[in-house]
Amino acid sequence: MQLQRLKIIIQGAVQGVGFRPFIYRLATELNLKGWVNNSASGVFIEVEGNQDSLETFLTEIPLKKPPRSQIQTLEKTWLNPLNYTTFEIRHSSIGEKTAIVLPDLSTCSDCLQEIFDPNNRRYYYPFTNCTNCGPRYTIIDALPYDRPQTTMKDFMMCELCQTEYQNPLNRRFHAQPNCCATCGPKLELWNHKGEVLAIENEALKKTVNALKNGQILAIKGLGGFHLMVDAKNPQAVNKLRQKKCRPHKPFALIYPSLELIKYDCEVSPLEETLLTSPEAPIVLLKSRKNNDNLSQEIAPNNPYLGIMLPSTPLHHLLLKEFGSPLVATSGNISDEPICIDEREALQRLGNIADLFLVHNRPIIRPVDDSIIRVMGGREMMIRRARGYAPFPITIQNVQKKSNILAVGGHLKNTVAILKNNQVFISQHIGDLSTPEALKAFHQVMESLNGLYDFKPNIIACDAHPDYLSSQFAETQNLPLIKVQHHYAHVLACVAENDLKFPVLGVAWDGTGYGNDGTIWGGEFLLVTSDGYERVAHFRPFKLPGGNQAVKEPKRIALGILSELFDSFDGLKLPFLETFLTKELTLIKQMLSRNLNAPITSSVGRLFDGVSAILGTCQNISFEGQGAMGLEYAIAYFRTDQYYPYEIIGSKFPLIIDWELMIKGILDDIANQIDPSEIATKFHNTLVEIMINIAQKIQEPQIMLTGGCFQNKYLIERGILRLTQEKFRPFWHQKIPPNDGGIALGQIIAAILEKKKYMS
Repeated sequence: MQLQRLKIIIQGAVQGVGFRPFIYRLATELNLKGWVNNSASGVFIEVEGNQDSLETFLTEIPLKKPPRSQIQTLEKTWLNPLNYTTFEIRHSSIGEKTAIVLPDLSTCSDCLQEIFDPNNRRYYYPFTNCTNCGPRYTIIDALPYDRPQTTMKDFMMCELCQTEYQNPLNRRFHAQPNCCATCGPKLELWNHKGEVLAIENEALKKTVNALKNGQILAIKGLGGFHLMVDAKNPQAVNKLRQKKCRPHKPFALIYPSLELIKYDCEVSPLEETLLTSPEAPIVLLKSRKNNDNLSQEIAPNNPYLGIMLPSTPLHHLLLKEFGSPLVATSGNISDEPICIDEREALQRLGNIADLFLVHNRPIIRPVDDSIIRVMGGREMMIRRARGYAPFPITIQNVQKKSNILAVGGHLKNTVAILKNNQVFISQHIGDLSTPEALKAFHQVMESLNGLYDFKPNIIACDAHPDYLSSQFAETQNLPLIKVQHHYAHVLACVAENDLKFPVLGVAWDGTGYGNDGTIWGGEFLLVTSDGYERVAHFRPFKLPGGNQAVKEPKRIALGILSELFDSFDGLKLPFLETFLTKELTLIKQMLSRNLNAPITSSVGRLFDGVSAILGTCQNISFEGQGAMGLEYAIAYFRTDQYYPYEIIGSKFPLIIDWELMIKGILDDIANQIDPSEIATKFHNTLVEIMINIAQKIQEPQIMLTGGCFQNKYLIERGILRLTQEKFRPFWHQKIPPNDGGIALGQIIAAILEKKKYMS
């Protein structure tokens, strides 16, 4: 029988998922000889055998591969045999770093069974893992993914762990974080001074007792710290709100079991799939009407709860012992990045937490919990972090030497790099308004650059000159591409959905720097491979006080009403009574004299203004609070009615005049129409405007993007109506529609700009 040799190079998510032992088992079953190893770019295989066995080997790789792996490319070459006598797993080799670093994965069922089995040597060990689960992105320092290049390098494996690690038939073969209670990381409970109060299981028990006594615990997890309290204890929840300076923004919850979640919330089959997935994100779930099981302070005036299941052995053990849901909010002060180091946590969280449950496995990079909401029959990423970052988006037809860095926006910042045809998008960084966030911004860029030996030859940023990310880009002495904010939103949606141009982008959000120097945010952009045209936008209005108006929607309401009335004196609206006479006089002067009253076309700000007029939200303590209040005001009311509006002009850009809509809202308020009906008609009007413009432009592919499309009613009605009118709506799934997605759009803009330049 004539031997043949097959050389195979596999690229994708093929490291840290048990791919090499899978190849070893498959080759051994088929009596093939040769070797497999990891390289910095993927998995390399050479196998020898007869033609039929090699063909079977090729066929079965994609069919039987490990569940968490993903194959992007499989290159094969037929060669002359070298007469290998065995099949072996060889040491990793170094080369170009293009392998995909897997995100952190929640505890698998096998490991979970072990930690709750009194006869298992890993019973109650909070750092149990295998090749199917555990830390990846948060502990890896460099490629290829080998233990010496992770934060586990200082933990010498005991004899039993080493035996598992070296056995290709064991599920812990080359599980880089492999360890046990004998040789792995340890838990400690600290006080404010960093003094050890308890260790290992005793530390866990004392943590549970402290939580039951209403104390706030800072707990070091996979990608950083959580601040945790008893979700049923209103005093503890209020104490956390006060100390964290977070008066209204909902807190996330972690539950011991799916059954308890279903008792408190409505859970659809897709939501259940997401909750129990290896990514284990926070899922926004509708709270049951009669849910009095939890403190009402967890999500004030909000019918949704952000809920996750435990994703690490430590959290499984903690929730098993506690027995009921815990608040699990990011271990930070509002708007700052999550803490990852225990000494740093003592300093930054010392005024919030009563005690600190820590461990000695270092975290290389902060990774917060991901947040998902099911909309339009599929999941939508609201915050992309643990479980998903830095998994790449593949871009077609990209020049191999295009190394592009995109630095994102200012709010909900993420950064992205393009290497070959892969866009690696960082985890959520946050708002770049604090020194800590700016420091994290630089660290994340350095981390991505180091991980992939990445050196950018082009940099892309937002067109806003005052964004700190844009100012950083200006200093880099590289070819710079400034990308209009809403154009980036649309391009991100195009890239995620792998579409071809042209498309009509509906980009609605709170703030984006426009080409005319004003604040955009209610945009219809016709996008082609040559760029974009602003074909329609909402009628601009003034924001008295600029950024102050963003924090006080009642000011935005005045800016809107000043467009319609010379005086507010005859208006009988409750929100007007919240102003002091002196304050109202000052704002009137701002508006009449155009002093510190920038204009905006923003739909996000229109939401805020209408929310204030309706009495839903006068002042905000977190971004999006006014718009969320207006969405939730709809409650269970349903109607197809909408307010009148006008489309002005015959040339682009068309102006969407909302004056008749606002007057209709004021009439309904005067006639004491229920706020739920007014809120519904307002949303319906926005959707009908969308339809009207789409019909005028006659481009079938419609992108729904920007922060406003985190609104479930708005996007689902938009999808329904666009589909009814024979358009093809597209929206986000794996990339957030908010500013967490614009780094991807900036990369695409830079690719298009480079193609245009070269042609």
